[in-house]
Amino acid sequence: MIPAARLSAALPFWMSLLLLPMPWIGAVWGGWWLALTPLCTWYLFGMLDAALGLETDNADPNTPEDRLRWYRVITLIWAPLQAASLFGLIFYATRAEHLGSGERIALFFGVGVLTGTVGINYSHELMHQKNRLERRLADVLLAMVLYSHFRTEHLLIHHRYVGTPRDPVTARYNEGFHRFYPRVLWESWTSAFEAERALLARKGLPWLHHRNPFVLYWSLQALFLGLAYGLGGWSGVGLFLVQAGVAVWQLELVNYVEHYGLTRKHLGHGKYEHVLPRHSWNASFKASNWLLINLQRHSDHHYKPDRRFPLLQSYSEDEAPQLPYGYPVMSIAAMIPPIWRRVMNPRVRAWRRQFYPEIEDWSDYNKGRTPLPR
Repeated sequence: MIPAARLSAALPFWMSLLLLPMPWIGAVWGGWWLALTPLCTWYLFGMLDAALGLETDNADPNTPEDRLRWYRVITLIWAPLQAASLFGLIFYATRAEHLGSGERIALFFGVGVLTGTVGINYSHELMHQKNRLERRLADVLLAMVLYSHFRTEHLLIHHRYVGTPRDPVTARYNEGFHRFYPRVLWESWTSAFEAERALLARKGLPWLHHRNPFVLYWSLQALFLGLAYGLGGWSGVGLFLVQAGVAVWQLELVNYVEHYGLTRKHLGHGKYEHVLPRHSWNASFKASNWLLINLQRHSDHHYKPDRRFPLLQSYSEDEAPQLPYGYPVMSIAAMIPPIWRRVMNPRVRAWRRQFYPEIEDWSDYNKGRTPLPR
């Protein structure tokens, strides 16, 4: 049970704020200090997971909103804090004579780790809420990494088609990240645009209508690119693009991990079973769930997409597949396909035996094709 409106109960999830000064330390001191942000974001939380272990306790899912105040605040304040840090660093770094070109790129690589690991993750929490302010803050965070269409793709495509060939984000069995990444970049954008165009067409509206969220997406992205240029010229735009590219890479690494090799059973005639907890990989590691505001409780997120992060439920191995490590470690493993396959392919095969012993031929699922009716 979550204690009523207590900051101390929510405080572990505020640890992400401790990461905000790190790029500034790197910017001021240069040199090896520039590695501080990625090292702390990736490796520190992996080590904390090893030290602190699992957290499988569940909050009461019926906890009222007024008891979640301090959990919500962190997601609400992150967007202005990130914007101030990102654009402040563009202004500072483009004028800092002690930083060479390579150091500036390294600095904004670290910024991208932050805007991807924390910023996009917070936008994911916010976009699922009904509150208009929260949804707009999600748009602001995504525009800062030039990936605004993620909102449309995630809400209209991923949640509906997860675990099927129609979901670009579901990584196929044996599909390495380096093949997955270029595919998902293109397919996510095109599927998102087509989804919004189809919605407008059903209302008799052209795609270039002000009700198309892509108009908002492009406007916000242009605004931030213009701000980067105003603060740092073309160098500022280049650094902005570096952090955006790294942030998107971080996002798609997580997407790759979350559903790798997991597919919903085909029922024939293009229909699939309902989404179940078994269709997402879960990790109950305490520290990385603090950093990622319980994103690793991913099965429950797909079961109740608008459930706020402190109320997401943990599942046992009998209900949902479990990752051997948290997302920070698994994301690193995903970048090395032989290691990834050695760790994950046996787990996918075990998952198939556990939940779908009646399916003997997985070849169509492996290739991301809709199986023929049987």
